[in-house]
Amino acid sequence: MFSQFRNKFPIDDSKWSECTSCFKRLEVPAKTILLEEGEVSKRLFIIEKGGIRVWFNNNGKDLTTQFFFENQSVASIESFMKKLPSPVVIETIEQSVIWWISKNDLDKILEEIKEIPELRDRFINMLFERTFDYMKHFVSFIKDSPTQRYLNLIEERPQITQRVPQHYIASYLGVSTVHLSRIKSKLLQKK
Repeated sequence: MFSQFRNKFPIDDSKWSECTSCFKRLEVPAKTILLEEGEVSKRLFIIEKGGIRVWFNNNGKDLTTQFFFENQSVASIESFMKKLPSPVVIETIEQSVIWWISKNDLDKILEEIKEIPELRDRFINMLFERTFDYMKHFVSFIKDSPTQRYLNLIEERPQITQRVPQHYIASYLGVSTVHLSRIKSKLLQKK
């Protein structure tokens, strides 16, 4: 898993081995809860194979906020960094192979790499990228129609429409599955 990333990090081999040895491999089926809402997050996950969704419960209805796939990391960042109860659930949507690292081990690694500007910047960029994704999705709910949100999804993240069950996509777009079916039907009629 980590060999594909090796040439991207300017550290010596022994330090690389020490860092990667902190990760544990986990194989899980679809619909496995990796973090419950209200639980304090103590692990960050990197997906080798599979898919994960992040969602929260709103009066008995689950609302999906993000999807993650191969080579992406996921955690309830607020909970993980500040030791607060997680506002979200992290759940697999496909059979997945995941690597995880504990907060304590990651904190040790971050302490060591903060003196290496390139590594520090990569980590900060990763966090900002996720924040940008959240903001883009949030703004889309304010300015775009559900149809436009669906069209944006097809264009920007087609793997979601190919790999994720429709009821999760509807939840992500803020519509019912019936409404999503209507949107798809209207778009097919226009072709």
